[in-house]
Amino acid sequence: MSDVKTDILNAAEKRMQRGGFGGFSFREIGSDVGVKSSSVHYHFPTKDDLAAAVIRRWSERTSKNIDRDLEKDTDPVRVLTNAFRRTAQSKDRMCPCTVLAAASQGLPEQVAVEVKDFFTMCQDKLVSEGLHPGDAAEVLSTITGALVVANAMGDKAEYDRATQAMLRQRDKMSRVAPVERHSLGAQKGRRGH
Repeated sequence: MSDVKTDILNAAEKRMQRGGFGGFSFREIGSDVGVKSSSVHYHFPTKDDLAAAVIRRWSERTSKNIDRDLEKDTDPVRVLTNAFRRTAQSKDRMCPCTVLAAASQGLPEQVAVEVKDFFTMCQDKLVSEGLHPGDAAEVLSTITGALVVANAMGDKAEYDRATQAMLRQRDKMSRVAPVERHSLGAQKGRRGH
């Protein structure tokens, strides 16, 4: 990939982290990179193409990072929590997929598909590591919600407060004997929870 194309993707990613799909124009990206907007169009004919490429690249990097971290830590919830934590602690503090997901119903189709693919990838990794699909959805919702709240509050510690509570609860459940855990789940089901 050319340096200019990479620079364009980097600039678009930063702007999307801060302002979503509406948070950038080709003129702004060109200015960020030091090229004319026509150069941005040369590499990415439409804004949809550029946004989709940013999300696809973010998803591929995240997937590789998760796989790498799973080689060192067998707890997929902790691995995913830490992957999003690195984003929460970064300068731009938001996952562009999370930013765009909130408005996914209004996104161009090819961008919405990439956003959906990102979240599907995250859930699939959790399920492939042994989580029930419902638990995987709950974990991903907690992590992304914590990221949004931390960003809205301007307090990176909010992410840790929310996710650490989830991890503590999971640790407690893992210490409960399997028979007791099954019994607790059956009781919970009878109460309508």
